[in-house]
Amino acid sequence: MSSQHATKAPYYFVPGPSSWPVLGGASLLVTMAGASGWVNGFAWGAPVTLVGVLAMLVVLYKWFGDAIAESESGLYGPRIDLSYRWSMSWFIFSEVMFFAGFFGALFYARAVTAPWLADLDHKILWPDFVPEWGNTPAGTIDPFAKMGPFPIPTINTALLLASGVTLTISHHALRAGVRGKAAFWLFATILLGTIFMGFQVYEYMHAYSDLNLKLTSGIYGSTFFMLTGFHGFHVTLGAIMLAVVLYRLMKGHFTPENHFAFEGAAWYWHFVDVVWLGLYVVVYWL
Repeated sequence: MSSQHATKAPYYFVPGPSSWPVLGGASLLVTMAGASGWVNGFAWGAPVTLVGVLAMLVVLYKWFGDAIAESESGLYGPRIDLSYRWSMSWFIFSEVMFFAGFFGALFYARAVTAPWLADLDHKILWPDFVPEWGNTPAGTIDPFAKMGPFPIPTINTALLLASGVTLTISHHALRAGVRGKAAFWLFATILLGTIFMGFQVYEYMHAYSDLNLKLTSGIYGSTFFMLTGFHGFHVTLGAIMLAVVLYRLMKGHFTPENHFAFEGAAWYWHFVDVVWLGLYVVVYWL
C-alpha cells in the first residue's frame, strides 16, 4: 500500500506460521478469567484482568505490525485487498447485530414491558404505576430524572456529523494525492471524536451527581448506559484506529490507489456516526 513497494504482489499471499493467534487466545482467556474473578469479588481478579488486557494489546501491536510490514513490502495484491474488505464488512455487520440486540431490548422494555406492568393483572401490586418510559413502580428503585437531548447530546450529534464530513474530505484528499491535506483533516476528525468523548464523560458525571441516574436505575438506566456506553467505547476504538492511520499516513504509507487501512477505519467511523443518530433519536428524544 505504499509507493515504496519493493516487489510485485503474488497471486495470493499466504503468510507463514504465526504464534500471534495462539497468544491472542491465551491473553483473552486470562482477561476473561480475571474479569470473572473481579465481578465475583476476588482480590486477584483486577490485576489478572489488567495483565490479560496488556498482553492482548502487545499481541495486537505486534500482529498488526507484521501485517503492515507485509503490506508495505508489496506482498498484498488485489485478492488480499478483497479479503480484507469482506472481513471488515462482516465485522461491521456483527457490530450492527450487537447494537440491534440493545435497541431490541429498549424497544421491548418500552413497548411491551411497561404497558404490561400497568395492566389489570398488576394493578393490585402497583396501582399508581403510569406506563410512561422512565417511570418505575413506587418503592422499587431510587427516584431519578431522565436525560434530555439538550445541550450535550445535541452538541455531540453535531460533533459526530462534522467528524464524518472532515473524514470524507481527508479521504478525497488522499485519493487526490494531497497527503498534507489528508493528514490535517484526519487529525480534525480525531480531535472531534476526542471532544465527543469528553462531553460524554461530563454527561455521565452529571447523570450520576445531579440526576441520580445510574446503571442501577431500573431498565431505563441500564439501557441508557449500555447503549451510550458501548457507543462511546466504539468511538474510542474508532479514534484509536484513525490515530494509527494518521501515524502511518505521516510515515509515507498508502497511495491514492491502495489505502484500505484508511478506508476500513473510515467505514467503522461512519458506522459509529449512524448508530449515534439512532441513539440520539430513540434514547434522548422518544
